[in-house]
Amino acid sequence: MSSFINQKDGIFPSVCSLDCPDQCGLLVHKKDGRIIKVTGDPNHPVTKGSICNKVRNITERIYDPKRLQYPLKRIGAKGEGRFERISWDEAIETITSRWKKNIRKNGPESILPYSFYGNMGLLNAEGMDRRFFHRLGASILDRTICSTAGAEGYKYTMGGSFGIDPEDTIHAKLFVFWGINAVSTNMHQVAIAQKARKKGAKIVVIDVHKNQTGRWADWFIPILPGTDSALALGIMHVLFAEHLVDREFLQEYTVGYEELQKHVLQYDPNTVSAITGVPVDDIVQLARMYGQTSPSFIRIGNGLQHHDNGGMNVRTIACLPALTGQWVVKGGGAIKGNSGYLAHNTAALQCPELLENKTTRVINMNRIGQALTELTPPIYSLYVYNSNPVVVAPETNKVIKGLSRDDLFVVVHDLFLTETATYADIVLPATSSYENTDFYTSYWHHYIQIQQPVIERYGEAKSNTEVFRLLAKAMGFTEACFEDSDEEMIRQALHYEENEHIDGIDFESLSTSQYLKAKDTTLFPGRLPTPSGKIELYSQSMEKDGYPPLPTYIPNVEESKFDYLFVPGPTHNFLNSTFSLSKKHIALEKELRLHMNVADAAAQGIQDGDRVKVWNNRGQCELVASIGENVLQGVVVTQGLWSDRPDMNQLVNALTPDRISDIGGGATFFSGRVNVTRIDES
Repeated sequence: MSSFINQKDGIFPSVCSLDCPDQCGLLVHKKDGRIIKVTGDPNHPVTKGSICNKVRNITERIYDPKRLQYPLKRIGAKGEGRFERISWDEAIETITSRWKKNIRKNGPESILPYSFYGNMGLLNAEGMDRRFFHRLGASILDRTICSTAGAEGYKYTMGGSFGIDPEDTIHAKLFVFWGINAVSTNMHQVAIAQKARKKGAKIVVIDVHKNQTGRWADWFIPILPGTDSALALGIMHVLFAEHLVDREFLQEYTVGYEELQKHVLQYDPNTVSAITGVPVDDIVQLARMYGQTSPSFIRIGNGLQHHDNGGMNVRTIACLPALTGQWVVKGGGAIKGNSGYLAHNTAALQCPELLENKTTRVINMNRIGQALTELTPPIYSLYVYNSNPVVVAPETNKVIKGLSRDDLFVVVHDLFLTETATYADIVLPATSSYENTDFYTSYWHHYIQIQQPVIERYGEAKSNTEVFRLLAKAMGFTEACFEDSDEEMIRQALHYEENEHIDGIDFESLSTSQYLKAKDTTLFPGRLPTPSGKIELYSQSMEKDGYPPLPTYIPNVEESKFDYLFVPGPTHNFLNSTFSLSKKHIALEKELRLHMNVADAAAQGIQDGDRVKVWNNRGQCELVASIGENVLQGVVVTQGLWSDRPDMNQLVNALTPDRISDIGGGATFFSGRVNVTRIDES
């Protein structure tokens, strides 16, 4: 498909494959067939040539000497990391012979895939793999670790992942970044807000930690973790009480606003202040600012959904733009996600009809530790790709215990010998996105993008689509869908008459243009994909599903034995565990610190720079204390998922619960509690 590989020198178009809303357009600079530099594409309509440090230094990852070049089989104990080289033929034969034996003895549900979006390419993340495991009849993985709680909560209000066009936010006069460290995780929304600020816009950040985004804001509002819905309800109370709502919009485009007005009487500023830790005067000032400024825009982040009440947090905040009629003002409204505009033909891509047993068991990926240690009947084989569960999954010690089972056959397909791969029986080398054919849909901006391979395969590395074709052939699967090329799969995915927003976007046009924008994405006037066709402030669907039909504050689970609310947030130079093994990116990030309030630290005799033990009944870590006013009392925060270095006990997800969120089966990473103790270095 691509002549880029054959051209040894030059500059070639590309797209960032990282799990990031910005999904930047890139330019890859090649010399003698190798990438020597990656820069932003200045012609991309949204990302405009700017890229983050992660991608600017991506060549350190692509050509890292530690990158896997050929298949390996384990010759040491699980977790020891001792392997020897084998051929692809031996690897495929070993895997499929074990699976055939497993299926005969224990049935296909004894096999479980475990993956997420280490590569956001849709063919390599949710294409041939889904076809294969459907046909195999393996247990189904419920991939809910990231955004499902918020996506489902938002869907109850708005009908799906539909917000405003981020390009329009240049017109906003008020930006509210709520639960998102956008400087580190959505930098181009920050760039747009910065341009708007030069024209007089104000920027408010609401978060549990005064991180880089909080320091950049005009007004930072610290909040106690998991109380976001209460603050949103408090804002609604003031908006109704002070007649700052747009009743004309409410009457035409919403259902339930009268019930909501009565409901929020109980969320007066004094009550909400006691719940959230936000002062009464700040609640009133914020509500007035929001009610009196137009256009106003809320960027709803991932952070506030990683709680026991995460779905309701997002569902509640999503109601706010309706109260002030912001959806009909250019630049006004909200974005939680925008993937609905770029919906493609997932059925054609994934072939769910291949799954014969429609009652095949479903396993929530957040409970992988529990599944590997407690599930009956057991999982006897795990196939891991696009993910590193030892680092990213909650309850790390349970995950490691499960992976250490002698009767568990583990295969890992990755670019590196990750922490998870050290427990594998077979390790397969993966291609980088720059070696693949794939297509990408942003969950923030409105552009579909294509990746054509620009470099030769690294060693014997293979893409996910290639490996699953090999496995299908070795398993004896004869269905024609396993013969589809990557190009054919893209064509199938883009042929989707149900989504008028991508009408006219096909393989040819995308290959020519590199990126194409969804059409006609204005929400109002129009009909939303909710049951009523309107914004549902009162949701009968929620009532039927057993939830409160009106936005409601429901406290998190109380882990009362421990002193501090613990939030392990994202860091600036890693993306989950990606880059955590890179010397360059570790040097940029420096060290893993525990942010702690000065009053809490003084009470325990902890000083800035001290080593501390952070622990609960799930595990422990040893971190460096960062003391100040960046978090409220009773709250401690870390940033980043750091690798399992032998000299440091720093896998922070050893501390996080594997409970499931209120809505959508999401993760509850940010609803745990810990104790903190100074380590006596002597």
